[in-house]
Order: sequence, then C-alpha cells, then structure tokens
Amino acid sequence: MDKNKIEQGVRAILEGIGEDPNREGLLETPARVARACEELFAGLHTTAENHLSKTFEFVNENIVIEKNIHFYSLCEHHLLPFYGEVDIAYIPNGKVAGLSKLARTVEVYAKRPQIQERMTEQIANALQDYLDAKGVLVVAKAEHMCMTMRGIKKPGTQTVTACALGSIKDDENLKTEVYRLMKM
Repeated sequence: MDKNKIEQGVRAILEGIGEDPNREGLLETPARVARACEELFAGLHTTAENHLSKTFEFVNENIVIEKNIHFYSLCEHHLLPFYGEVDIAYIPNGKVAGLSKLARTVEVYAKRPQIQERMTEQIANALQDYLDAKGVLVVAKAEHMCMTMRGIKKPGTQTVTACALGSIKDDENLKTEVYRLMKM
C-alpha cells in the first residue's frame, strides 16, 4: 500500500471540495486516512486460505452454522461504507475449521473495495474450495450508506444476498432446512 499516494489524494480531495488541507483540524487528516486505509483494505493483502487451512478432522455430515458475523466494508462504487451481518452454513467433508476462522474469512473479503453480491459469493467459494465442504450457504444482510446518506436517502434499507453451493444448492429440502436453522 502506498501511503504517500493516499495522502496526496486526500489532500487533492480536500482542495477539490474547497477546504484548506493546511488548516489545523485537517493538517494530519491525510496521514490518518492513509493509516485507516491500511486497516480498511487489509483484505487485499491476504487470502481466506490463510485462515481456512487450519482444520480439524470431523467425520460427520452435521450442518455447521455460524450466525451474525458482523462486518464493515466499503463499496467500490462510492467508497462509502456498507455494514451488516453474515450467516454461514456448511456441511463438512471430513474436516471443520475453527469457528473464528469463519469470521476471519468474512473479514478477508469485507476488507476490500467490494460489492455485497461478490463478497457473499467469495465467502461461499472459499468455504467450498478450502474446506472441501459438501454444501455451503452464505447469507449477507447489509445497510449501504450510498443509499442512506446520499442518492435516494432511504435509511434502514437492507440488502440481502445469498449464495448456495454443493449439496445445499442441489437439494431444495436441505436448503429449506438450513434457512430454517439460520432463522433460529
């Protein structure tokens, strides 16, 4: 990450909106934004494989569900936040990941310039690819600040995206059961 370029860009934005980047309250803003970018876009420099490669043997076909994984991301269209929760369900194929690893996988994809639809699919594909899960269902619910604070200005509007793979995608009864369990 090139912090100098970020700082120059922030100065240009401040000047572009008619502000003085040398004003006391803004003097350190470019450096603050550059440091924030390191955290906000940390997912660009890691992969879900880093987290999902640590597994435990589990010979069973029980459904594993982790719900209400909070996330914050920045939409790639306006660089404004969208935030919400992700629910993950998967059917193991001989191995399971530590529960914190599922939340870390969400973070990998949320901490990138992103769209919710892609993020949901990336999380599901990572579980399928790195855990060799028999079935996966990922549901993301989020509020997008580009709809809340600008444009249409509709606060409280939620976008819901889902991606089902493997046996959960192929078996409607199983998919219905997983959705039911996620709502509990």
